[in-house]
Amino acid sequence: MSLLTVGTVAFDTIETPYGKAEMVVGGAALYASIAASHFTDQINLVSVVGDDFPQVELDYMEARGITLDGLQIKQGEKSFFWAGKYHDNMNQRDTLITDLNVLADFDPVLPESYKNSTYVMLGNLTPEVQMRVINQMETRPKLIVMDTMNFWMDIAMDSLKEVIKKIDVLTINDEEARQLSGEYSLVKAAKVIHEMGPKYLVIKKGEHGALLFHEGKMFFAPALPLAEVFDPTGAGDTFAGGFIGYLAQTDDISFENMKRAVIYGSAMASFCVEEFSIGRMKGLKKKDIDERLQQFVELAKFDLK
Repeated sequence: MSLLTVGTVAFDTIETPYGKAEMVVGGAALYASIAASHFTDQINLVSVVGDDFPQVELDYMEARGITLDGLQIKQGEKSFFWAGKYHDNMNQRDTLITDLNVLADFDPVLPESYKNSTYVMLGNLTPEVQMRVINQMETRPKLIVMDTMNFWMDIAMDSLKEVIKKIDVLTINDEEARQLSGEYSLVKAAKVIHEMGPKYLVIKKGEHGALLFHEGKMFFAPALPLAEVFDPTGAGDTFAGGFIGYLAQTDDISFENMKRAVIYGSAMASFCVEEFSIGRMKGLKKKDIDERLQQFVELAKFDLK
C-alpha cells in the first residue's frame, strides 16, 4: 500500500559521549522513510531542502523506492540545520543551534499522484503544515499517524488539537503525553487523549520501550538493551517509519497487528542508535531485521505456570 511521509529532510551536527558527527543528513521524513522502505516500496515523500543537500543522498533515497516528486529543492537556499549535544545518560540533550532556513516558509504541495495515498505519516512539523497536508488528500487515508512535540503544545495548543481530531494514531513521548492530557498517570493520559480524536496512542519511553493504547486495551513493547548507544537522534522517527511501514506492508490496522507494528518499529529504532545519522540503516539487510525481531521475541517470552 502507498505511504505518504511528511517532515524534515535536514543536516545535523551531533555530539555524544561517543564522538561528534558534523553536517550529517537527518530529519524526520528522512529517518521515517528509510525505515519504512524496508517494508514497503511505495513511499511518497513531502519535504523541502536547499540546493546544498547532497545529490548522492537523494539518489540513495530513490534507490530505496522513495518517490521525491513532493520534495521541494530551493535554489540558492540552505537546508534546515540542527545541532545538539547529548549528556552522558543519552536521555537528555541540549539544542545548540536551530536554523530553519528553507523550513521557515515551507508550504507542502502534494503532487496529484500523492493525494490518494493509503497510509500517511505526519512528521513533527507545525500543526498548520500538518493540517494543510490532510486538507490536500482527495480520499480519506486508511490510517493517519502523527508525531508532534512539547514545543507545539507550548505555543500552538489550539491548532494542535484541531489536527489531532483528524488523525488515527498519535505518537508522542511520556512527558508530552502528560503535558497534552494534564494527567501524570499514562493510563489516565491515554484516556484523555483518546477523547481528543485518535483511536490509537503510542507513548514512546526511549530506552524503556513503548506503550500502545486502544479502547481500554494496552500493550507494552520493551526496548532492546544495547551495549552501546552512539546516537539517539532520529530513533523516534525511525520507530514511526518502521511502525507505519509494517502496517502498510500488511495492510492490517487491527489492534493485534498494531502490536506487531510496535515491535517492528522498536527493532528499527534499535538499529538507528547504533551509528551516527543513517549510517547503520544504510547497511541493513532483511536478515539483520529478522534476527533483531527474534531478539525482541526472546526478550519478552515466558511461560506462566
